[in-house]
Amino acid sequence: MNKLHDLSTELNTLAIFRSILKDDVIIKFQELASSTYSLESKDLILRIYGDFVSGLFNKTSSLSRYIADLVMSDENFYITGKGAGKVFDDVVESCLKNELSVLTRLAALTPEDAKSIINYKGFLPVWTNEPVELASLYMQHILDLPKKGYGIYARYYAFVLTSDGVMPISHPDPQRLSELPGYERERSLIIQNTLSLIEGTGASNVLLYGDAGTGKSSTVKAILNEYKDKGLRLIEIKKEQLLHLPNLLETLSTNPLKFILFIDDLSFNGNDDSFATLKAVLEGSIASRSKNVAIYATSNRKHLIKEKMADRTGDDLHLNDTIQETLSLSARFGLTVTFQAPDKDSYLDIVKHLAREYGLTLSETDLSIKAEAFAIRNGGRSPRTAKHFVQIQAVMQLEGETNDD
Repeated sequence: MNKLHDLSTELNTLAIFRSILKDDVIIKFQELASSTYSLESKDLILRIYGDFVSGLFNKTSSLSRYIADLVMSDENFYITGKGAGKVFDDVVESCLKNELSVLTRLAALTPEDAKSIINYKGFLPVWTNEPVELASLYMQHILDLPKKGYGIYARYYAFVLTSDGVMPISHPDPQRLSELPGYERERSLIIQNTLSLIEGTGASNVLLYGDAGTGKSSTVKAILNEYKDKGLRLIEIKKEQLLHLPNLLETLSTNPLKFILFIDDLSFNGNDDSFATLKAVLEGSIASRSKNVAIYATSNRKHLIKEKMADRTGDDLHLNDTIQETLSLSARFGLTVTFQAPDKDSYLDIVKHLAREYGLTLSETDLSIKAEAFAIRNGGRSPRTAKHFVQIQAVMQLEGETNDD
């Protein structure tokens, strides 16, 4: 009896988890099983064995954990169908049960099982195993889809749209809401809208409008970090990619997770083709967005359009209609939240909050005087200015402490 070959034969019949056969470690296992069955030279068998274990060790020393991760991250027609609410017939369900049984047996394969077939007395690297029941894990995985998702959206929570499709951000901005002082009323509106998105009760598209440096983008990123464990994901889109928005919305519509499509620093020229695309999506075209997607955009321009005087004195026969169309895009966002530059008291409150976080030892009087002077020299009061000021003071304080030592 060749246990490796028997498992390899069963793996070849996979239908639901077919893509697992393309995994490098599984390929090496298949080669090892084939070499032991066809009685290849011992040197060749040992080389393939080493390749298999080396590939496994690049990820983990546990074969059980590796197979479980492979199964849970596999994006196949069954999991995507379940995510969309599809009910499969008994034939497919029986197939799933059998394949999970095969993969459970593979996860339980021990080094001794392989050694007994190879029959080599020298040293061989070994892997570890833990008890694993993939059927029960997979059923729980399906129940967790609305919060954890599947495929790439289960492994990451922040993404960018590229020419190659949606790509993950390995190290997204870790900004938290607790680290953003001020603007509590403005943020509460966006938080409540985001909770409506997560709960599926109907969320609005959001325009965060206001002065530069007031924390519009930071608010969106912090909200993502706050609610990513509740099934929230974010995909950042550049203005020039808006033409791809309908296709992206169609792709996401059957995903069980909730998505913010984030457009940072949005503005248009009057003849911009992407203007019409966004306008159609916001208005609700035939392929309108589903309830699991909301568009969050930031802009320093209230009406989003870069206007010139010539636009208002051109040769358009219905000039007023054209002007109203360009000015009305911002009104098509269901929720517009304005972030205004803070007054002196609000600015200093932000500075004091950040100073406590960074452990500054300046007196409140010195802190206020220096913070005001810094704002005058650096473009005015804003949360960004306050943060830059406090960070500089923190570095100076640390250098002073180091010199004292």
